[in-house]
Amino acid sequence: MAILKGLAEDGGLYMPSEIPELEVSLEHLAGMSYQETAYEVMRLFLTDYTEEELKDCIDRAYDSKFDTADIAPLKEADKACYLELFHGSTIAFKDMALSILPYLMTTAAKKNQVENEIVILTATSGDTGKAAMAGFADVPGTRIIVFYPKGGVSRVQELQMVTQKGDNTAVVAIHGNFDDAQTGVKKIFGDSEFGKRLAAKGFQLSSANSINIGRLVPQVAYYVYAYGKMVQSKKIKCGDEINVAVPTGNFGNILAAYFAKQMGLPIKTLICASNDNKVLYDFFRTGIYDKKREFILTSSPSMDILISSNLERLIYLSAGCDAQENKKRMEQLGEAGAYTVTEDMRRRMADFWGGYATEEENQTEIRRLFEKTGYLIDTHTGVASAVYQKYVKESGDLTPVVIASTASPYKFSHSVMAAVSGKAEEGDEFASIDQMNQVSGVAIPRAVEEIRNAQIRHTRECDGNQMEDMVTEILGL
Repeated sequence: MAILKGLAEDGGLYMPSEIPELEVSLEHLAGMSYQETAYEVMRLFLTDYTEEELKDCIDRAYDSKFDTADIAPLKEADKACYLELFHGSTIAFKDMALSILPYLMTTAAKKNQVENEIVILTATSGDTGKAAMAGFADVPGTRIIVFYPKGGVSRVQELQMVTQKGDNTAVVAIHGNFDDAQTGVKKIFGDSEFGKRLAAKGFQLSSANSINIGRLVPQVAYYVYAYGKMVQSKKIKCGDEINVAVPTGNFGNILAAYFAKQMGLPIKTLICASNDNKVLYDFFRTGIYDKKREFILTSSPSMDILISSNLERLIYLSAGCDAQENKKRMEQLGEAGAYTVTEDMRRRMADFWGGYATEEENQTEIRRLFEKTGYLIDTHTGVASAVYQKYVKESGDLTPVVIASTASPYKFSHSVMAAVSGKAEEGDEFASIDQMNQVSGVAIPRAVEEIRNAQIRHTRECDGNQMEDMVTEILGL
């Protein structure tokens, strides 16, 4: 039911009663396929699913929708391993979890005799929305409504959403930023009277955001897989430690790496990379989470977030799984816009190292890596790569690293080409895409070609305080 509901009744996030230990040996990991690895990880969390059900969900999710049999290949560049998480249908890492969530959710609905139509309500900073819609489009028994910040996503991200097909899909641009969209979605989930109205019409809400535990668990698998591939390619020996660097916004992706570490994967340091919206950097350096600051639009829009929802799960773990201590801080965040953690809680978060990269540092790193190696990365991966360089300089730690590469550079072609050329790009986004193809020699992904001349299907817009009214209109209540 946790996957079906997305958000707990009290507005909190679901957590496993304990984080299980990996039962497959590290030696065995090296020879396993992505699908086999995913099963070994997910079965330990999703114990209500039978072996047949879970393997069916995995096989249907990780198939020809991905343009490589590896699903998440590792590419080495300048002595770092980039874990490419963008080979799915929307060329961003959200595909890794959102390809399987619809199958997990519809299987759970059958197991629980759910007769209501499930309405997926999601806020997106750019990638979740498209990946969720691609996953749920025309899935029987579901509808999906996505809210995104108008002007706060790249043109390719916006086109991917507003051209999405599917009779059960709806997209709404809100006048505000991602935090406004996310707050509005949480408010709708917390409105019990609205929930009763929905139920009376045969609907029930669920979420495809990273707050859904069905999003988080599949993400753990790719870090475990990456370790196996590093052993297989002899980049490390079995049992060696690795570091992990992750471009971080809502904190789900790096939290999945932390879960992998808690399961027994030899991860030394979790390098939490922020952009100019450095709320997480400040948190790990001071122990104070303070969202009261200017919201900055950057070239890495999926990280333009001041309320990192999944951090709530780390707070819970660092408080010794004390739900009341966790709730107190979430209430402080809602009421005062800030909270402080104790020194003991900070000690329990010692595996994390926070860093940030400015816009200029991000551009410089993208250009440096491309000029040195010919490997082209997007603006989010650029933040992680730049912060990793800072980590090495500050710590001297040369432990082998996996850098989460979260999107294809084609998704942010304007910004990437501006970084490579050293000057602002002008003109049409698709001109930049064609130029990138010529410069890099990397084929233009199918997901990009599909939207080049696609019909605009979704044109709704609203203010942040009108989101519930918009849901009412879309569902015909």
